[in-house]
Amino acid sequence: MSVPEDEERLLPLAQRWPRASKFLLSGCAATVAELATFPLDLIKTRLQMQGEAALARLGDSARESAPYRGMVRTALGIIQEEGFLKLWQGVTPAIYRHIVYSGGRMVTYEHLREVVFGKSEDKHYPLWKSVIGGMMAGVVGQFLANPTDLVKVQMQMEGKRKLEGKPLRFRGVHHAFAKILSEGGIRGLWAGWVPNIQRAALVNMGDLTTYDTVKHYLVLNTPLEDNIMTHGLSSLCSGLVASILATPADVIKSRIMNQPRDKQGRGLLYKSSTDCLIQAVQGEGFMSLYKGFLPSWLRMQSGWITQGHLMRPGTEFSRRFES
Repeated sequence: MSVPEDEERLLPLAQRWPRASKFLLSGCAATVAELATFPLDLIKTRLQMQGEAALARLGDSARESAPYRGMVRTALGIIQEEGFLKLWQGVTPAIYRHIVYSGGRMVTYEHLREVVFGKSEDKHYPLWKSVIGGMMAGVVGQFLANPTDLVKVQMQMEGKRKLEGKPLRFRGVHHAFAKILSEGGIRGLWAGWVPNIQRAALVNMGDLTTYDTVKHYLVLNTPLEDNIMTHGLSSLCSGLVASILATPADVIKSRIMNQPRDKQGRGLLYKSSTDCLIQAVQGEGFMSLYKGFLPSWLRMQSGWITQGHLMRPGTEFSRRFES
């Protein structure tokens, strides 16, 4: 039964345009989370680049001269050597990335939920469908957002290049897009896309499966009820598992995106993500794949808390929109 136009105009915006409202809410929450937690992302990227063994092949002395710093010392070093506001260097393409990623992920997830998977006979959306749908939606969203991720990573390393006496690559965000496009073409904007979508799939898998599993365990086997404490503990565990699964792919992604390139836009250090993985393990040890783990995990936790767990497929809030 359709609602008369006069009555429809009196309805709240969230009821008149539920999907548009959902997208706007997700975008606003993601932007707030991005601004609040971006310094952790910058620190994570700097840590991932430290001690990069492949640089020795180019005769780059930066690997030998760069101090090995933890998360706190890296943050203090950036503030002292580059300035406090440099903790947000690269935040503009990061916000672009969230808009593209959130939009692509949401549209894909809705399509998979309604057209491909569908609900069961009792109108329930099973966990396995939520996990597979979330992984596939994350892959699509991350693939679409790869150019913004590429620019973000490279801009995050500009301050380090300046300290090392190297020329800056970009004058700003739009110059970065234009330069990468002119040197490597459309294909150049998707450098590092393979480990990038792998990371997105692993984050979604670890998050969704662990969150629901831990929450159900706590509700059934402990005195805790289905409240904010239960959600907080579930988020803590899901963020930890997602970070453990995804950090190696994140390290590989960042290094491929930041590597120097020739005039045709081809990487000078790594032929592929597999080559980057092998060089990192052989030259720096297995644990090099977990550089930047702590700020990555903290950022996941603080980001999900900031967003209030609003838009994660399969959680209570999104189920209210999916019913």
